[in-house]
Amino acid sequence: MLRILILLVIGIGVGLLLRGRSCVKATKWGIQATVCLLLFVFGISIGSNRDLIDNLFQFGWQALVIACLGVTGSIVAARAAQRLFFKKGGKQ
Repeated sequence: MLRILILLVIGIGVGLLLRGRSCVKATKWGIQATVCLLLFVFGISIGSNRDLIDNLFQFGWQALVIACLGVTGSIVAARAAQRLFFKKGGKQ
């Protein structure tokens, strides 16, 4: 876990140093492609797990509830942050 946090901090530092360069702007496509590939591989691993597929309906409703609560919590937190940090008219 510490290794991941260190890599994240290093990445933030490199991003700050290279801000505005064309090579950094090109990473947007790379990030989208990587996320899509990770989701595809995740789907393959779920589909190949016989136990998970057999119990999909049992786990499915729990996953749906957790996902809905997570999205709702994120929306509430974003609204609260918007009201706390940004006033009407775009002024801070």
